Amino acid sequence: MVEAFAANADNDNQPRETRLARAVAPQVARHPLHSGIHPLEDGLDAFASRYLLISMAERTLDIQYYIWQNDMSGRLLFSALLEAAGRGVKVRLLLDDNNTMGLDETLSELNRHANIQIRLFNPFSFRTLRALGYLTDFARLNRRMHNKSFTVDGMATIVGGRNIGDEYFGTGDEPLFSDLDVLALGPVVEEVSADFERYWHSRAVSALNSVVESSSDDPLSAVQLPAAWRDNPQVQQYLQRLHSSPFVARLESGELELIWARTRLLSDDPRKGLGKAKASTLLPQRMLEVIGKPQQQFDIISAYFVPTRAGVAQLLALKRKGVKIAILTNSLAANDVSVVHAGYAKWRKKLLRHGIALYELKPHSDNRDAPHDRGLTGNSGSSLHAKTFSVDNQKVFIGSFNFDPRSAVLNTEMGFVIESETLATSVHQRFISRMRDKAWKLRLDKWGRVNWVEYEGEAGEVVHKHEPRTRFIQRLLVRLVWRLPVEWLL
Repeated sequence: MVEAFAANADNDNQPRETRLARAVAPQVARHPLHSGIHPLEDGLDAFASRYLLISMAERTLDIQYYIWQNDMSGRLLFSALLEAAGRGVKVRLLLDDNNTMGLDETLSELNRHANIQIRLFNPFSFRTLRALGYLTDFARLNRRMHNKSFTVDGMATIVGGRNIGDEYFGTGDEPLFSDLDVLALGPVVEEVSADFERYWHSRAVSALNSVVESSSDDPLSAVQLPAAWRDNPQVQQYLQRLHSSPFVARLESGELELIWARTRLLSDDPRKGLGKAKASTLLPQRMLEVIGKPQQQFDIISAYFVPTRAGVAQLLALKRKGVKIAILTNSLAANDVSVVHAGYAKWRKKLLRHGIALYELKPHSDNRDAPHDRGLTGNSGSSLHAKTFSVDNQKVFIGSFNFDPRSAVLNTEMGFVIESETLATSVHQRFISRMRDKAWKLRLDKWGRVNWVEYEGEAGEVVHKHEPRTRFIQRLLVRLVWRLPVEWLL
């Protein structure tokens, strides 16, 4: 059955006159060398694009994620996938197993459908006490699939920083992530489809049935998800908002605003998940080859920024050549992974002394609870989740790659390099315009101590002598961790 399903999926990758093909093919034909890019910055737009594209699907859905939460948005998309499968759409769902806790029953139920296949990346043998797996198989389980892609009928794809969960789309009561991904049409979709095939068939991936027992002994019984998932008033209200979205109408009428640009997919070899990828194939090296070295301006937006000694040396070398460098990352108050913040905090003074601009994003609201610390996984709660690099206002990278050792050498990552002055300039301008209100700017005082500066209307400049909105114990933990030899894990 697996071979037949894969063969059907391969055949379905050939363009046919589906609803989505009719909507986008004329525009794609007018730009044979370029891909159409539509940035998805707003959380509702990001969710609506996925949900409504599923409703348009007629042939295939190839979906790959690091996190899929068992919350309102996650359940809505699970339900939409089941409905699509009922229409005959071939659904392939590839999830990293690090964040599937509590989903085994749901995934097993979905996997029983004849048109749905689910596979797990680097699965855990112990399904309940997963920590036991780290004790016996740490080298493998410490490597995760951080990729995010969502491809429909081989004609449209969404790639970027968002996982699936309420906090990524700004729904429910979860803290909101500031994030960015893009909808893409055109040649780069074929690259994403080919990359999905590479991961789907990799040795790091296992079929769900080989890891999780089936939820039913009767293969002929109907596949069902809990009706209560849709009966909730909050869900119904949200669905009404989705159905009022103009996304599908604008896409089909050709009115959806697109930036047409040369776009290339960069993706790690899935063998990185087994520690067997060649160094030359790793994303940092390939990004350097494709993007080139910045000559004038380098903007880095990274939720978890851990530059390491080597990275700091590269940044300072660029600065000495006259490149203006600005970096935005989470403040300690907004960060959900305190130990990772330590890997950045130890380098702040050195970066500031050499004229590199540092900004730390404030928590989204004073009224929100402080983010929960999630160890090394960083699942939720942090304010900033985007991963974007803009180079010389000419090229921009949007994807899953954080500027840290984990992204560089442990986790698999992916993203687009987009050669668009329009998009790169837009990212830079948003970066600059929003920093005054949404981030603390860091600077050194006359004694060489880090200060956090914010501007509050008529009150003018407010200077904080230690990390704002944090507790002493948080700051102490950060100082202790940055003295430990754990940077390679962060």
